[in-house]
Amino acid sequence: MACGGFACSKNCLCALNLLYTLVSLLLIGIAAWGIGFGLISSFRVVGVVIAVGVFLFFIALVGLIGAVKHHQVLLFFYMIILLLVFIVQFSVSCACLALNKDQQSELLEVGWNNTNSARTDIERNLNCCGFRAFHPNETCAADCFRTRQCKPCAPIIEEYSGMVLRFVGGIGLFFSFTEILGVWLTYRYRNQKDPRANPSAFL
Repeated sequence: MACGGFACSKNCLCALNLLYTLVSLLLIGIAAWGIGFGLISSFRVVGVVIAVGVFLFFIALVGLIGAVKHHQVLLFFYMIILLLVFIVQFSVSCACLALNKDQQSELLEVGWNNTNSARTDIERNLNCCGFRAFHPNETCAADCFRTRQCKPCAPIIEEYSGMVLRFVGGIGLFFSFTEILGVWLTYRYRNQKDPRANPSAFL
């Protein structure tokens, strides 16, 4: 059968949703690994990562069931949700890639000032204290604090922030195009008839 046929559309949609399922399980696994090895103690950060993973898992599950059963209602909601996710993810990815160094620095400082638990993780893992300057009178989770000879965290974070933002933006942009592919495949698959079904029936 040609690749434009019913079976090909179904198989492509199933494969795409299996990929989303693996990515969602990977996200949940990374969050669990971060907690297990003590790299992340912020429940807010872990909660966000797990929530994104669970959300993606349920979307993939809806798409997979809809594709296997050729269920019109499930496929419709899957298509709408995937389109909304594409718009949000594409916008965020473009924003990540478009940020200059000054904007990155401002965002990092805002994030530093608003997250105490993440700040503790950063200080412990990067062995630094304070954002712009080290203050010996303040508490710090880094090993260097015992000797009172710590470097501020801002230069270390800013060194990697551009690379991380480009990586996150690139990965997000890649997956946003797989999402628009999923929307197109779903729209096409919904309007195709199953050759094994009753020719007079749409489903």
